[in-house]
Amino acid sequence: MPIQLKRLLPLFIIFIGLFLIVRHFLVPDTFGQYGHYRGDALIDNASRNLVHASKEDCHECHSDIQEKLENDMHASLSCLVCHGPGLMHVADPLAENIEKMSGRTFCGRCHQLNAARSTDMIYQIDIATHHTEKDNCIECHNPHEVWEGLE
Repeated sequence: MPIQLKRLLPLFIIFIGLFLIVRHFLVPDTFGQYGHYRGDALIDNASRNLVHASKEDCHECHSDIQEKLENDMHASLSCLVCHGPGLMHVADPLAENIEKMSGRTFCGRCHQLNAARSTDMIYQIDIATHHTEKDNCIECHNPHEVWEGLE
């Protein structure tokens, strides 16, 4: 055996030994219990309070909007995309318990010109020049109405 290997072999053995010792203390006991993740994560997640409503929760009270949006460009979106978590509104259906996002910046998250985004899927505008006299997009574009034509 060459002299280089005789010197490196003990270093590799020490390194592997240290790695196994550190790994023993850092990897949780339940890792790998149900697959390649920590088994106790299921218990941790189950103990968290729910804050998100489902699209079906929204449609129980707002079936009129559901019918309008069935064939609309926003039909595939969850209500939560624009209205936030919504579970507080489901529990207590006051108007104050739901977010009503509609400003230029909010709508611009999806509709601002972006060369990396497909124009086949998302209608894009230049927020800096498109009706700058308006502060709120829903003054002209109501997302709860079927959009037949866009200007």
